[in-house]
Amino acid sequence: MEFRHLRYFLVLADELHFGRAARRLSISQPPLSLNIQQLEASVGARLFERDSKGVRLTAAGRAFRESATALLAQAEEARLLARQIEAGAVGRLRVGFVGSMLYRGLPQKLQQFEADQPGIQIALTELNSQEQIEALLHGQLDVGFIHTSRVPDELATRLIHSEPFVCCMPAAHRLASRRTIALTELRGETFVLFSRNASPDYYARIVDMCAAEGFYPQIRHEVRHWLSVVSLVSQGMGVAVVPAALRHSALAGAAFRPLKHSTVPSEVYCVWKAAPDHPARDRFVGIFAAPAARQRSAQG
Repeated sequence: MEFRHLRYFLVLADELHFGRAARRLSISQPPLSLNIQQLEASVGARLFERDSKGVRLTAAGRAFRESATALLAQAEEARLLARQIEAGAVGRLRVGFVGSMLYRGLPQKLQQFEADQPGIQIALTELNSQEQIEALLHGQLDVGFIHTSRVPDELATRLIHSEPFVCCMPAAHRLASRRTIALTELRGETFVLFSRNASPDYYARIVDMCAAEGFYPQIRHEVRHWLSVVSLVSQGMGVAVVPAALRHSALAGAAFRPLKHSTVPSEVYCVWKAAPDHPARDRFVGIFAAPAARQRSAQG
């Protein structure tokens, strides 16, 4: 049984006349008769009565008509769905993100994308960088936002945000009245740091910044989310070096000051599995243009 047989059957069931049905299908009458015979042989039942009085549906034909209509409708829905998915117009997108993305424009980008692509459902999951890499490799995420460009070969990356680090300290800290902070002034302070296991790159970057200024940070607390870093600092548990975007967290008790002579940037990368093709994902990634060139031109 082929979809062609179903279409021919339904037209003949409407017309109940081989000549009119053939003209409506833009074919001659013999091929129509042959296709109906093939369909009846496939079904194993007579679908039409043919006699001198004309053509009539049998009881089996009337029952088959309802099912054939439903089958063709489902086939059309499947065809349209496949075309929409191919065009990236419908589907489900699983997006991982590090917490700092909440202050780096991710909510606004999501709103923009959902307004432009209402047929695509987005599911968000907050994970650290390493967790996102694992989830992407195992097909549990479609796209992620992480703090490192060092990823397995199966993954593609795009730089989407670059900004300076700042000093985060308790609002009552002795240095909180300063307009800027030299990193060397934090020598001997208790540090709250992003966990080495959660993001080895960020951990190493901050430790290397301190080492370049001649000291090793006294790391007392390690946590898995940037907001946890700021929260502990706001409770007087130490100081931290955090991406500038965390200034927008607005946690009471935390003060943020620019670092003098800071040249190491805090970067965020959009990351996804290079294959297979995923039109909705590719369209989503497309709204995150690499910002580095824009930032350099703005600073110039």
